This record gives sequence, structure tokens and C-alpha cells, in this order.
Amino acid sequence: MANTKQARKRALKNELRRKHNASQRSMVRTYIKRVVKAIRSGDHAAAMSEFRAAQKVIDRIADKPAYDKKRAARVKSRLNARIKALAA
Repeated sequence: MANTKQARKRALKNELRRKHNASQRSMVRTYIKRVVKAIRSGDHAAAMSEFRAAQKVIDRIADKPAYDKKRAARVKSRLNARIKALAA
């Protein structure tokens, strides 16, 4: 465990940051699941509205260190491709 006051504070801040980042990643996964559920139901309009909502959240979280920008782009691209396939 940390010996100095500064090290104790850093350990505390690191733990708080870890929990916050985990919460943000969990929220992104939830939005992705909503889009996938709409795609599986076969409703293109619902899938598009869920995708728009998820896209905003993914972009917002990707600007922070909690979620990688390239991963966010890949996820959005794959979801969009599945929605386009649903429309065809």
C-alpha cells in the first residue's frame, strides 16, 4: 500500500477513475446492445434511431481515455453495415 500522503491520494484517484471509466464503457456496451436488439427484431426505423443515439454516446466517450477512438470507429462501422444490410 502507499506510504506517503501523495501516493495514497494517487491510489484513491486511480481507483475512482477506474470505476468511472468502467461505468462509461458499460454504458457504451448497453447502447450497442440496444442497436443489436433492434437489428435482430428486423425493424429498420428502430435500428436507425437506436444507432443515432448510440453514435452520440460512443463519440462522446471515445474523446476520453475510457474508450479507444479506433475501436469506436470500428464498432460504429460494423453496426452501420448491419443496418444497411437490414434495409436491403
